[in-house]
Amino acid sequence: MSGRIISQRLAPQLRRGLLLTRHVNLVRSRTGGLLRVDNVAVRGRAWPVGASSIHNNVPAVRNISFARILPRLALKLARIPAMFGGAMIAGVAYLQYQATQAGNYAIDLFNQGWETAGGAASNLFQGLQDVASQTGRGWQRVKEETELPEWLQKILRLDEESQGDGHGGGRSPSDNQAAAAAAGAAAGSAYAYENVDDGDYQTRREADNDQMMVLTRKMIEIRNILTQVGQSNTLTLPSIVVIGSQSSGKSSVLEAIVGHEFLPKGSNMVTRRPIELTLVNTPNAQAEYGEFPALGLGKITDFSQIQRTLTDLNLAVSDKDCVSDDPIQLHIYSPHVPDLSMIDLPGYIQVAGSDQPPELKQKISDLCDKYIQAPNIILAISAADVDLANSTALRASRRVDPRGERTIGVITKMDLVDAERGASILTDKKYPLRLGYVGVVSRVPQTTTLFSRGSGNITNAIVKNERAYFSAHPSHFGPNSETSVGVPTLREKLMNVLEQTMARSLAGTRDAISQELEEATYEFKVQYNDRPLSAESYLAESLDSFKHSFKAFAESFGRPQVRELLKHELDQRVMDILAQRYWNKPIEDLSEATLDVDPLKDLPKADPENLYWHRKLDASTSNLTKLGIGRVATTVVASALQQHVERLVAQSTFASHPYAQNAIMEACNGILNDRFFSTSDQVENCIKPYKFEIEVEEPEWAKGRESVSKVLKEELTACEGALRRVEDQIGKRKLKDVMSFVDKVRKGEAVLEGNGAGGAGGFSAALLEKGREGIFLRDRADIIKMRLLAVRSKQCSTLKNKYYCPEVFLDVVADKLTSTAVLFLNVELLSEFYYNFPRELDQRLGRHLSDSEVERFAREDPRVRRHLDVIKKKETLELALQKIESLRQLEGRSRNAGRGEALSKESNGKERKGWLF
Repeated sequence: MSGRIISQRLAPQLRRGLLLTRHVNLVRSRTGGLLRVDNVAVRGRAWPVGASSIHNNVPAVRNISFARILPRLALKLARIPAMFGGAMIAGVAYLQYQATQAGNYAIDLFNQGWETAGGAASNLFQGLQDVASQTGRGWQRVKEETELPEWLQKILRLDEESQGDGHGGGRSPSDNQAAAAAAGAAAGSAYAYENVDDGDYQTRREADNDQMMVLTRKMIEIRNILTQVGQSNTLTLPSIVVIGSQSSGKSSVLEAIVGHEFLPKGSNMVTRRPIELTLVNTPNAQAEYGEFPALGLGKITDFSQIQRTLTDLNLAVSDKDCVSDDPIQLHIYSPHVPDLSMIDLPGYIQVAGSDQPPELKQKISDLCDKYIQAPNIILAISAADVDLANSTALRASRRVDPRGERTIGVITKMDLVDAERGASILTDKKYPLRLGYVGVVSRVPQTTTLFSRGSGNITNAIVKNERAYFSAHPSHFGPNSETSVGVPTLREKLMNVLEQTMARSLAGTRDAISQELEEATYEFKVQYNDRPLSAESYLAESLDSFKHSFKAFAESFGRPQVRELLKHELDQRVMDILAQRYWNKPIEDLSEATLDVDPLKDLPKADPENLYWHRKLDASTSNLTKLGIGRVATTVVASALQQHVERLVAQSTFASHPYAQNAIMEACNGILNDRFFSTSDQVENCIKPYKFEIEVEEPEWAKGRESVSKVLKEELTACEGALRRVEDQIGKRKLKDVMSFVDKVRKGEAVLEGNGAGGAGGFSAALLEKGREGIFLRDRADIIKMRLLAVRSKQCSTLKNKYYCPEVFLDVVADKLTSTAVLFLNVELLSEFYYNFPRELDQRLGRHLSDSEVERFAREDPRVRRHLDVIKKKETLELALQKIESLRQLEGRSRNAGRGEALSKESNGKERKGWLF
C-alpha cells in the first residue's frame, strides 16, 4: 500500500493523534542522523495530502549537486581503504534513514488500528523506537570517533540551522535526513581519501620545515669551511657584529643570549681582540660546553674556565697596542642556544686613558668599521639612559648602513628609565631602523671579582626579571603595543634576520666559490699535473724510501767495516802511546831542553836485556790493553752508526723536516743508548786475557810490520802537512827564523830575558808559539822517518826483536784486540740495531702519530705545503659548493611547496563553493 493512499485514508486519525505525532517528532529529533541538533526540538509539519516522501527527497539530492562531484569522487575513491570507510559510513546513514521510515510507517498502522489494536501497536512502536534509538546512538559514536573535515562540519551546521528555523526550506525532516544519508555516503568516502592525502601532505610539510630550520646551521657550517680557505674576501658569509660603547651592556646581551657569564670582565679595557662566537644548538645533548678550535683545548664544560681563557688571550695584547685585529674563535654547543654566528668587538671609547695610547679611540673605530661592512648584520647596543642621538653604535652603523637595512637596535637597561620614555625609545622615528629596536633588561647580579662566581644557566633568571618588569607596564610593553621587548624576542629576531640574510647571499656566495674553485682546479692541473697527495701518503712514501736506503746501508756496513773502523781508532791510540813513551812531546815553553838518558836513536844498538826498553814496551802494552777497549770500541761503532743515519736523513726527503729528523735521531740514539753498556761490558770481558799475556805468532808479526809501516807513513804525511800549513800562515822564511831562535834558546846558545810570555828576540808571543809548534812537527817527522827505516830493517823482521820494534808489537796487539771486539760488537750492537731501528721508526713516524702530527710533518716541507694547500683549497671549495647546492635545492623545494600550498588553498576554496552551493 503506497504512502499516498494511507495518508488520504487516515486524515481524521492524524488529527486525533496530533499529540502522539509531536512526541514522535521529538523522539526522532533525538535519534536523528547527520542533521541532528542535540537538545533542540525540530518543529516540522506533517506531510500534506498527496505528498510523497520520495518526491520530496528528490530535490534535496539535486540541490547538493552530486552530478558535479561524481567525477571528483570517482578519483578520490581510487584507494581501497577510503572506499571501505565511505561504504561503512554510508551504510550506517542508510540504516538510520530506514529506521526513520519504519517509524513513520508504524505511525500510520497505529492510527489505522487505533481503537482495535492500540495495545499491540503501542508495543510495536516501542520496539521500533528502541531500534531507532540504538541506531542513532551507534551513529553518534561513529561521529564522535571520526573527525569530520571542516567543510562537512559547515554543511551540518547549515542544515541544522535550517531545521532550527522551523521552516526547513519547504522540506520535511525526512527529506533532510534522506539528503543527509546520501551526503554522508559520498562525504564519508571523500573524507577518508582526503584525510590520507592531508596526512601525507602535512608530513611532507613538516619535513620541509625541519629542513629549512637548519638553514642557518648549514650556512654557519659553510662559513666555517670557507674560513679554512682564507684567500678571498668574496668568500664571506654574513655574521652578526655586536658593537657598542663601553658600559652599554654589550657583554650582558651576549651572555643573556648564551645563558652563561663567559666574557672577560674588569675595571679596565679587557676586550682587546674580536671574539668570533659561533653558537650551535644541540637539541639532544645534555651538556653545554665550549671549544677554542685554534687552541686545541678540547671541550670545556666550565664556563668560568672559558672566561679565564678569553681574559688571558685578550690581556696577551700589549698595553702599547691595546687592540688587535687577530680574532679569537670560540664555539659554544648547548641545547639552550640558537644557531647564530656573532662577533664581539671592543667597546667604543670617548677619551683614551692616561695609560692608553692616544690613538686608541681611532684604532677601535677602524677595527669596528672593518667588521660592520656588508653583508654582516649590525647589532647596535645602546643604553636606555643615554639619548639615541649620542649613541656611538648607531652613529657607526649609519656610516656604513645609512638606510638602516642591516642594523638591529638593542636598548639595554630598560628598567633604568620610566616606561613611557622606554616605549618612546623603542618606537623612535628620528633614527628609524628597518629591523627595528628591541628592549631588554639583561642585567644579572654582578660579582666583585674578575671572574664569574658560577657556570649555571642564567637565561631563566633574566627572562623572569624581564617579564616582571615588562608585565608591570602592559600599556607600553604589552602584546597590543608596538614595541618588541625581551631577550627571547631578540633571540628569535636574530635567528630570523640571520637566516634571511644568509639565504639572500646564497647565489652570490655560490658564484664566488665557483670562480675560486675554477682557479684552484687550474692551478692544481698546471703546477702538479693533477697528482693527488695527502699528508698520510707523503709520510708513508718518505718512510718507505728512508727504510729502503737504511736497508742498503745495513747490508754494506758489517763486520769488515766495523773491523776497519776500530783498527783505525786503535792505530791512532798506538801512535799516541808511542809519542808519549818514545817520541818527542810538544814544547810548552822556551826553557832549555833536558837530554834523554837513552835516546830513541840508540835503540837499535841497545842491549837486548836492557830493562829500560823492556819496561817501556810493557808499559805501552798495558796502557793499550787497559785503555777501556770495550767503551772505546762501542763508542766508535755507535758514533759511526749515528753519522751514517744522519747522512741518510740528509739525503732523504726528511732533510726538510726538523720534526722527522728529531724523531729519527731520537730513535737511533735510544736504541744505541739501550745497548751501549751491555755491549761495552761484553767486549771488555772478552779482551780481559790480553791484559795479562799476549802471544804473538810469526804471521801476525809480519802482518803487523806491514800494517804499522802504513800507519807511520800516514802519520808522517800528517806531520808534514801540518808543518806546511804553519808555513803558509806566517811565511816559510819567518817560520824558519823563529824556529832557529827557539832552537838556540833551548840549546842555551841564546839568553832569554824573562819567560818570553810577552815576546823575545824581536818576535811576538804569537810568533814564538808558531815557532814551537813548527819545531815539534819537524822533530816528530824526523823521528817517524827514522822509525820507518827501523821497521823496514832486518832487525825488525823477526819476532824475538820485539823490544827493538815497539811499533810492530803494539800494532799486533791492537789487531788482536780489534778481532776479538768485532765479534761481540756485531752480535750485541749491530744486529740489534738493524732489527729494532726500522720498527722504532714505525712506532715514532707511523701508526702512533695523530692526524695533527702527520699534518704538521707534511707541512714542514715548503713544496709539499704548497701542494697540500692547493689540494685542500680545492676540496674545501668543492665541499662548500656541494653544501650550497643542497641548500639551494632545499630552498627550491620549500618555495615550490609554498606555491603548491597556495594553489591548494585556492582549489580547496573553489571546492567548498561547489559543495556548498
